[in-house]
Amino acid sequence: MHRVAVALLSCAYIISALVLAALFWRMGAGWPLELCGFLGVASAAFTIHNLIGRTVDSAALRGELSTLRAAHRILADHIEATQEAMASLTQTVQSETTQRTDAIVSEVRMLEDLVARMGETLQARIDAKSGGGAGGQGAGPFDRQRGVLLDTVRHALAEGRVDLYLQPVVSLPQRRTAYYESFSRLRDESGRVMMPAEYLSVAEPEGLMSAIDNLLLFRCVQIVRRMAKQDRRIGIFCNISPASLGDEDFFPQFLDFLGQNRDLSGALIFELGQKAFQDRTSLQARHMGKLADLGFRFSIDKVVDVDLDFADLSRSDVRFVKIGAKLLLEEMMETPDGVVMASMPDIMANDYAALTRRYGVEVIAEKVEAEREVIDILELDVAYGQGHLFGEPRAIKETVLAESSPPPTLVRGAGRRAMVR
Repeated sequence: MHRVAVALLSCAYIISALVLAALFWRMGAGWPLELCGFLGVASAAFTIHNLIGRTVDSAALRGELSTLRAAHRILADHIEATQEAMASLTQTVQSETTQRTDAIVSEVRMLEDLVARMGETLQARIDAKSGGGAGGQGAGPFDRQRGVLLDTVRHALAEGRVDLYLQPVVSLPQRRTAYYESFSRLRDESGRVMMPAEYLSVAEPEGLMSAIDNLLLFRCVQIVRRMAKQDRRIGIFCNISPASLGDEDFFPQFLDFLGQNRDLSGALIFELGQKAFQDRTSLQARHMGKLADLGFRFSIDKVVDVDLDFADLSRSDVRFVKIGAKLLLEEMMETPDGVVMASMPDIMANDYAALTRRYGVEVIAEKVEAEREVIDILELDVAYGQGHLFGEPRAIKETVLAESSPPPTLVRGAGRRAMVR
């Protein structure tokens, strides 16, 4: 209908142009016929040009409309595909949540069994000592005090009063947090925080370090998962005692748990002291190797001698060495050839960190407390620092760990019912 109307209008324009030309000829007072005809043809040509232009515009408009319809169809297809992807993602998230819940339940059961066995063994030891001590004349004030402290530690473990403290390890010179070191702190029944020097004196001789390591590991796993949900890929140094590495009852469970959580291998770094590493038994070395086979790495702290066996560190999958800032700076010795390491005079001081890197080991300057120390450490090309200058150890609030905290469960241990959280 639109095309018919356009054709009729075009005919009308042409007829009008011819009539106008005739009028020019009759009223032109002698205008040549050719001129009038030319004016008429020009008017007709102008009209036809307008007609063609409109036709071309209409064709272009129809093309654009067709393109828009095609784009709309493509957009609708994309929306449908996105909705399907969202539905699939929802199912995946629900599945992963279920798997994480199952993993947490498994962890809780393992911890319950461990604490229960520890409690029974410890109670037997306490009873044996009490039989010849607390009620007899052979027990002195020190033994009674030690027994009370031991009982406090046992209850703190059984009732889950083990807090996690984190201290940042920063990259230098940017001072951005790259890792955290974790520390365990026990609380007595009144809520008083017990420092390591206080409870380790009885925990180590009585074989409780495995329980402390296990609970610390559980807390570290909780915070690692929390950070992963926030897309914060930051590693945590988690201390492990030589007793735990050599405990043939504890370690298989420890290894089995980590085997089920190999995805944590990039975030958990197990740390032990230099003396403990150098004095490790063949059994402890094999257990470290099994952890390394799962992808977990190690760190050495409490360094008193910077002349380390770097090849041995590399073979043992040690990736970090923490050296006190004071020790590092004391090692810098002026010679006619420049500043060298006092314990390794053939090594220039600013080449020490580069030497460790050749073996895949990164130096971390710990116990940094003054800005002047940072300047000197940077001259040694040390890439990481830790100390109160960069941040003190801070307790992780219970609200942070509440999301993945295990439910209260009553377990039997130490001759009484204790609650494990």
